[in-house]
Amino acid sequence: MKSELRTFQEEFGILGESIQMKKIAEVIEQVAPTDITVLISGESGVGKEVVAKAIHAAGNRSKKALITVNSGAIPEGILESELFGHERGSFTGASEQRKGYFELADGGTLFLDEIGEIPLSAQVKFLRVLENGEFLRVGSSIPRKVNVRVIAATNKDLESEVRHGRFRADLFFRLRSVNIIVPPLRERPEDVQVFFKRFADEVAARNDIKFAGISEEALDLLRHYHWPGNVRELRNVVESMLIIERGRFIEAEDVQKYLKEYRHVVEDRNLPVPFGKSVEQAERELILRALLDIKGNIIELKNVLAEHLASLSQAQHNPLREVQEDPNLSLQQMEQRMITEALQRFKGNRRVAARALNISERTLYRKIKEYGLDR
Repeated sequence: MKSELRTFQEEFGILGESIQMKKIAEVIEQVAPTDITVLISGESGVGKEVVAKAIHAAGNRSKKALITVNSGAIPEGILESELFGHERGSFTGASEQRKGYFELADGGTLFLDEIGEIPLSAQVKFLRVLENGEFLRVGSSIPRKVNVRVIAATNKDLESEVRHGRFRADLFFRLRSVNIIVPPLRERPEDVQVFFKRFADEVAARNDIKFAGISEEALDLLRHYHWPGNVRELRNVVESMLIIERGRFIEAEDVQKYLKEYRHVVEDRNLPVPFGKSVEQAERELILRALLDIKGNIIELKNVLAEHLASLSQAQHNPLREVQEDPNLSLQQMEQRMITEALQRFKGNRRVAARALNISERTLYRKIKEYGLDR
């Protein structure tokens, strides 16, 4: 017999077998029937909108509208008009009266994604709506009232934004009456298989594909991948694998073809994948990876200089000849001149230049940016 919590998770789309997702489902079950403001925090792609939809669907306003607004996608100049509406003639182009998102969501729920992007000038008015449901349309002096439940989401550290003066402290404390933190997928690897099955079923049904399944070794690779794009990235990988492989049985080598970063980050450097760890631990590992990457590239370029200097320095005024003849050049200067000469030799073709330098395109692109050669 299924537990009540599992039934709730399935009914409202809160996928996951991890303890973290079960706790989130419990919180949703508790807060959904109320009108309390909820702040959902987490990295991009973790599923914050799914949590917001579940809160609305499980609450008393489920028969009313759920209006979703991406605050970061609205230009600052028209944000207040979009949120609160405007009167005719209130600004150039306002040819008619218009309701804002708060009025459109009256009686229902307003989900404001990327709340950290709202400018300070609009935060005061936003706080007023949260406090007493009252607002002014742009160009109007008549207060209006709405009955709206607000759910907000952010991938920013709002406490840090408050400390740096980019977000109002009073609004922050008002928003986080309940703060649901959705952990990144790398911290809950046991959820990967659950998401894989759901996404595979959806893709197969939508594209009329008979999916033959996936090996345990392939699933293990998916569990140990660090998923920088979180659940959104997993969905895209599953869709690509099923469509391109036309539903055939997925082996570990198939998964590796679609997880290019997995090969670069995990296999090449032999570093642990930061799942099941704190944000601080994960960040330290990422910094370590970056430092090892830089060290490896420097060694790689020094070897390239030794191996290719003679063959690439035939022209009389070739910069490489200067590299060879000037022992006082720093390693960075040698790198820059080598890269500049290769790009000139191959007329800016970065792929061919990278091959000639015996480095990856990714390394070449980073070095071009580092030395300002793309200007």
